[in-house]
Amino acid sequence: MKSTRMAAIAAVTVTLIAVCGSSISGAATGKSITISVASLIPGSTPAAIKQFNDQVAEFEKANPNINVKPVEYQWTGPTFAAKLAAGTLPTVFEVPFTDARTLGDNGQLADLTAEVKALPYFAKYNPAVLAEGTTSKKKIVALPKGAYAQALHYNRKLFSQAGLDPNKPPTTWGQLRAFAKKISDKTGKAGYAEMGKNDNTGGWILTTVVYALGGRMETGAGTKAKATLDNPKTVTALNMLKAMRWTDNSMGSNFDYGWSDINQAFAAGNVGMYISGSDVYTNLVSASNIDPSIYGLAPIPLATNSTAGVLGGGTLVAVRPDANRAARAAAVKWIDFYYERPLVQKAPAIRNAKTLVAGKQPVGVPALPLFNKAQYDLANTWIKPFINVPLGQMKPFTTGIFKPTPIPEPAASTQSVYHSLDPVVQAVLTDKNANVVQLLQQANGTAQDAISQGK
Repeated sequence: MKSTRMAAIAAVTVTLIAVCGSSISGAATGKSITISVASLIPGSTPAAIKQFNDQVAEFEKANPNINVKPVEYQWTGPTFAAKLAAGTLPTVFEVPFTDARTLGDNGQLADLTAEVKALPYFAKYNPAVLAEGTTSKKKIVALPKGAYAQALHYNRKLFSQAGLDPNKPPTTWGQLRAFAKKISDKTGKAGYAEMGKNDNTGGWILTTVVYALGGRMETGAGTKAKATLDNPKTVTALNMLKAMRWTDNSMGSNFDYGWSDINQAFAAGNVGMYISGSDVYTNLVSASNIDPSIYGLAPIPLATNSTAGVLGGGTLVAVRPDANRAARAAAVKWIDFYYERPLVQKAPAIRNAKTLVAGKQPVGVPALPLFNKAQYDLANTWIKPFINVPLGQMKPFTTGIFKPTPIPEPAASTQSVYHSLDPVVQAVLTDKNANVVQLLQQANGTAQDAISQGK
């Protein structure tokens, strides 16, 4: 997951309560302990803040020896790195899938293995999701908050205006290209748009397409991983973009979209199709005021080869590495209460759903299940009366949610790999004579340097 996307959904802190000093020592002698925890992003509404504080009060009532200090913090790669180096991170904080394993292998996250395995629902976790917070030495250093699969978001209204069936989104890349041209020709809108901003989003979405074609951006692990950005599937993906941009003229005129920008353009009805996480409908409602009737969600077209798959991502919750045993126990209790129980217990699930409905927020947005299918189906029955998203318009995606092979993002130097690809995407979309092979060779060298240095 790229850093700007994470910043838009992450929730952690401002008042940075270090995991040290009297609160920790007091816990060791049976006295109270204070932990700082993920709160809401800066700018959250008073109602949202009250709802969060009410949950803190409920937790503290059930755990009278634990004091919880909500703090704000917006996750981005640079600010996170600075706070990590300075030792000013909160006790409990969030990290994207892309970062947890590397941080854990570097000893920069607390080992939560014993506490997590003691949770009564541990056996129900989706192994593929739990693996994102597990180090190469099998230490569990983070628990999942939410997961997504990359998906194709499309405008049903523009489909109809272009003479396309909004219930039949494209299932191949050839169809996607043809549909994009038809939408552009008939409506004057961008038939297909792709993030290309120099903030890692361009590389993120390009990697998504390459995965769907069966390619990979690296092999191996850690600093010994080998960059393979210049593989044939990446060349194919970029040449397809080049043809859509310069031959079909079906991608509009904005080639500097970031995550928030493209969401806003799509919600405004200016984009026919684009790729992003399957959970982006929440942002389209809360930040972009989308008309639900125009929204459609479908799987990304996949090549027929055995290596084609869907890039997955998400958010994990971790604990500071210097937290002692008492602090870790308190932190996992909070993670259990706030993040995990609403997915495995009926009462918290219904409470959360009611809270979201009261705040006019979406309930039932498609996502990759954090737990096994049986638990996923059961949890959906609990919140069924509160689901307020257009599930019928999401059916092409939801009917196959467990079918595609989810493939993790590049594990070694993820953000650096994406960043090295950003200028390649920009060049292809803005320079008709861009040399795809040469650009990729340069990007591969840049990525390999970052991987070798562990950046």
